[in-house]
Amino acid sequence: MPTFHSKTLAALAATGLLAACNGNSSADNQARGTMPADSTAAHVAPAPTNSPLTIVAEIDAPQITGVAVAPGDKIFAFSPRWDYNPTFPVAAVTGKNTLAPYPNASWCMWNDSVKNEPLKHWICPQAGYVDAKGKLWVVDPASPGLKYTVAGGPKLVQTDPASNSVVRTYAIPEDAAPRKSYLNDVRIDLAHNYAYMTESGTGSLVVVDLSTGKARGLLKQQPSTLPDKGFITKAQGHALIDPMGKPGQFKADGIALSTDNQYLYYRALSGHSLYRIKTEVLRNPALTAAQVNAAPEKLPDVAACDGMEIDSKNMLYLTGFETGAILKYNPADGKVETLVQEKRLQWPDTFSWAPDGKSMYFTVSELDLTPNWNKGVGPVHEPYRIYKMAAVK
Repeated sequence: MPTFHSKTLAALAATGLLAACNGNSSADNQARGTMPADSTAAHVAPAPTNSPLTIVAEIDAPQITGVAVAPGDKIFAFSPRWDYNPTFPVAAVTGKNTLAPYPNASWCMWNDSVKNEPLKHWICPQAGYVDAKGKLWVVDPASPGLKYTVAGGPKLVQTDPASNSVVRTYAIPEDAAPRKSYLNDVRIDLAHNYAYMTESGTGSLVVVDLSTGKARGLLKQQPSTLPDKGFITKAQGHALIDPMGKPGQFKADGIALSTDNQYLYYRALSGHSLYRIKTEVLRNPALTAAQVNAAPEKLPDVAACDGMEIDSKNMLYLTGFETGAILKYNPADGKVETLVQEKRLQWPDTFSWAPDGKSMYFTVSELDLTPNWNKGVGPVHEPYRIYKMAAVK
């Protein structure tokens, strides 16, 4: 899922991030543990006949960007602190309209009383991913308001959904996650005990040796982690232009790991370019920056997307925000199949496979409907939803 920045905030102008202001007042964003019925229900577009989608959750606020599904059909939602303070930035979905703090209320707290413990609290959690052993990994770029990172805050956290506990926290140092960085999404390679993350603030990949905890920033501002030149980001015909008249340009975002852990697929959000790189290159600290920069392989172009996921046949799934669609893409020949396309998929965002592989979940975060891309006025929106669809054979 992308990170988003507002040109009106000078501190964010250089980051290339897209501001995701939701326009809610501070009062609106208090105590969201048990959500009331959606205030926007009257504006909900009807589901098309024979839609393959099932609504798992719909929440009026906070804005939900990421989703992860653990064994036992435990669903988790992620709401980064971009312009307000959601009560549960990492939440267990406990009902269609209800959330609970994960792993506990203390971790979900971030204020002056705990500012000296940046590795023990969610500061601005962006995304989560469940590995093959059922552990939930949470990416926290630690950049509330998208201004800059909190010193000592960027982290990757391994948790255990079975016990609602934190297993290990990996601090990401400033040389890999500088002050204007924004860690975005993650994939876990249990075969080699590594984590691979996209970083959207400056444009890079961050690689973590899970055995030693050492993190390195790679492909820094290399073409594969940057937007396509001249690309105009659009969602269902709506161009994302900020209040200063500048088109939104978004860096490294989508990520997927091949089933054999040999290739990492990744891309910038703004563009049709798609890349992959051998993970052995990313894991080799002896290689120079020039050697790593020469390693990405450009694949056939495909529609712009936010999130990516991969299946057992190494087919890529894309949340195609340009057309409100879920797409299936063959990296070998560039062929694309539209699995579902609906008007109500207003910026489909992040994927998660169900643990049994029989269904796929994804979020719709309506990022293009935020005030920053609408002359300061947030249009009436539908609830932020998590959908479920059966896996494609």
